[in-house]
Amino acid sequence: MTPKTVSAIALSLIPIVKPGDRLVEMILESVNETGIDLTNGDVIVIASKIVSKTEDRLVKASDVKVSKRATVIAEKNGFDPIHVELALRECVEVIRSDGVLITANQSGSVCNFSGVDKSNAPNAEYVLLPKDPDQSAKGILEELVRETGQKLAVVISDTQGRPWRKGSINVAIGCAGINAFKHNKGKSDLHGRTLKRSSICQIDELAALAEPLMGQAGERIPVVIIRGYEYEEGNETGVNIIRPRDEDMFR
Repeated sequence: MTPKTVSAIALSLIPIVKPGDRLVEMILESVNETGIDLTNGDVIVIASKIVSKTEDRLVKASDVKVSKRATVIAEKNGFDPIHVELALRECVEVIRSDGVLITANQSGSVCNFSGVDKSNAPNAEYVLLPKDPDQSAKGILEELVRETGQKLAVVISDTQGRPWRKGSINVAIGCAGINAFKHNKGKSDLHGRTLKRSSICQIDELAALAEPLMGQAGERIPVVIIRGYEYEEGNETGVNIIRPRDEDMFR
């Protein structure tokens, strides 16, 4: 019997991106230079930061006027006031600001500083998350499919902390061509019992699979191809992962 395998392929030849760069063109050039081909069923996991940069989601520190509210939060916690100000601009709700700054951003994600980051950003600049990660993924996928003729999927990932476990992990914030979840309801377990509920967030799992290759420092691997994974298709996207407030046990 042939064993099941899933592989992760790093694209390490993508140059540092800047606003206006054609991301799909850069990905395909890296694919060619790496000596591989995109094939049917491949899932392309893309770090949110390079998507943000090509979409010009960069803010210069010199352009930011810090509000009184941001100043109060920053001084109370020893935070960078510009970082706080940008987090407040990007959020719809501040959930906690005592020792941390946890917010719900405009796409609904609950995360640290609204996902605003300074790591791997140009000097004196901050990177905001893509405004609509699902729409970004859709646009990238459409261009990839048009250029390759292959049946592909795209997942946009970001690194986030977890409230009940230490350490950050790569999670999905947007997707296209793949359902956010894999639903096992109606399938049988090892003993023949029918599963009444079992939904796996498959795009989070794929984002986490890509993380050991992507890294968090200077690895310069913003794109990873996942090959061999049999994913479920559907219309649920990154926005559907977020629990509605009435189902959120932490708010």
